[in-house]
Amino acid sequence: MAEKWKYYQVEGGKLVRKRQACQRCGEGVFMAEHKDRLACGNCGYTIWKR
Repeated sequence: MAEKWKYYQVEGGKLVRKRQACQRCGEGVFMAEHKDRLACGNCGYTIWKR
């Protein structure tokens, strides 16, 4: 399992998420970034890159 601190960054005293959240699952689930797509490991939702 990946370290969760890699998915966040602090900018100007605020916490910023580095990865996109799943549109179906909500803000608590990040999309996995692949070469040709973004995929949710929880529900399987996929966004294809162009």
